[in-house]
Amino acid sequence: MSSLRVLISSDQIRSRIREIGVEIAHDYPEGPVYLIAILKGAFIFLADLARAMPTPSRIEFIGISSYGKGKTSSGEVKLTKDLDVSIEGHDVVVVEDIVDSGVTLTYLLKVLAQRRPKSVRVAALLDKPDRRMRPVRVDYVGFSIPDEFVVGYGLDYAEDYRNLPDICVLSDAN
Repeated sequence: MSSLRVLISSDQIRSRIREIGVEIAHDYPEGPVYLIAILKGAFIFLADLARAMPTPSRIEFIGISSYGKGKTSSGEVKLTKDLDVSIEGHDVVVVEDIVDSGVTLTYLLKVLAQRRPKSVRVAALLDKPDRRMRPVRVDYVGFSIPDEFVVGYGLDYAEDYRNLPDICVLSDAN
């Protein structure tokens, strides 16, 4: 049996996303900015972030997998859905739900760099620096969190819990 404990409330999330939207708009006042969400976990963050930005934005999705159905990264990264448009010459903000090992994000940033965007920055709702295996720069961080397994607000465990409005720690009750 698993149990949930709220780590970050929906009110805290909304407030911080508004602040990140202002930061991105400050850095890219003209737009348009391509907001590229990593599926599936970042889709809710992307939607709220796009609404928080006064800067014109374009929405894209990319699918990358390194987890499978477990709680830890498999270390193998694969592209499961590619972009539908060219990003060459455009400003890009990669929208990620959580950065922990850095393996997935390192892979994605290399893939995107080959497509010659004007700039690439990273916005992550959650950053788990204690888990870092690869050095990655996160330009816009929602919250730094401890090394606990979290679900909610788009993040899942075996496809469950994405619908929770808060970020919750998922623990196994023994």
